[in-house]
This record gives sequence, C-alpha cells and structure tokens, in this order.
Amino acid sequence: MSRIGKLPVAIASGVDVRIEGRTITLKGSKGELGLTVVEDVSLSQGDEGIEIKPSNDSKRARAMWGMTRALIANMMTGVSEGFSKTLELEGVGYRAQMQGSNLKLSLGLSHDVVYEPPQGIQIQAPKPTEIVVTGADKQQVGQVAAEIRRYRQPEPYKGKGIRYQGEYIRRKEGKKK
Repeated sequence: MSRIGKLPVAIASGVDVRIEGRTITLKGSKGELGLTVVEDVSLSQGDEGIEIKPSNDSKRARAMWGMTRALIANMMTGVSEGFSKTLELEGVGYRAQMQGSNLKLSLGLSHDVVYEPPQGIQIQAPKPTEIVVTGADKQQVGQVAAEIRRYRQPEPYKGKGIRYQGEYIRRKEGKKK
C-alpha cells in the first residue's frame, strides 16, 4: 500500500480544479498547469481534496499511484505559491544581469552568454553574483536552473563557476612542487 498515494491532495484556497476523464487542470494565482494521468490510476475529487486510487493491483499501478499523487501535489503548490531556485556565481569577473527578459552572463568566455527563459519562467538577477529562477512548474524551474548552471559548472580546484545556493563543492588539492 502506498503511504504517499493514500493521502488526498488538499485543495489550496484560490485554486480552481477541473477533472475531465484522465486530465486534471489546476488554475491559481501563479498560473495554470495540467496533467494527463496514466490508465493505471483514477482521479476523483472528494471532501478532503483530490483522491488518487490505483485501477488494479499490478506493480505498475502501485508505482504510478504514489508518483501521480506527488505530481499533483507539486502542481497544487506551484499554482498557489510557485517554486524558486537560487544560483550563485563565484569567480573573478563572473556576472549576471538582466537584458529585458533575457539573462546575460559574463563567465570568462570569449563572448557573453545570453539565456532566453522559456514561457512560464521568470529570471531575476538581484545582485551581479546571484540568479533567481521562479515559476509554477517544479520540473521546468529545476531544468532551467540546471541549464544555466551547465554554462560554467563549479570546478573542484578553485571553486569557480555557477552553483546552487547552499551547494557544497568538494575542493581538491592542487599539484605540489
């Protein structure tokens, strides 16, 4: 029995829930998200919130049960509160600044990198060494943060690069004489 799947997803205030067959659509203050669930689970809206149940007793149905509940809970949080990831730039001359809605990065390359965010994602640079990625879709926020980080990943010798806030970079000792 799935411990996660058993719990109903509480409907946050100000969120409109629409279930049509296998599709669930959530609309809130931060945006609108939809999900088409697999045939192994069924959705229903009860008194306590959205309830997810497995259609049969197969191993796949039990696996999809908890995962579907987690996806819907993340969607509920996303449309009501939103998700955010903070990136830090460390290194001499490494800077980030906004150019309209695009992000302009100076990362010690021969050219500046200009990143255009996808629809539904907002990027801010409150400080020259800090980038904040926000949006309603948790997966998309994480993907955009990972794409920005990939331009200059932190290296283990000097620690220069783009890192997530609070990320620890294990440092290596340099060569000896």
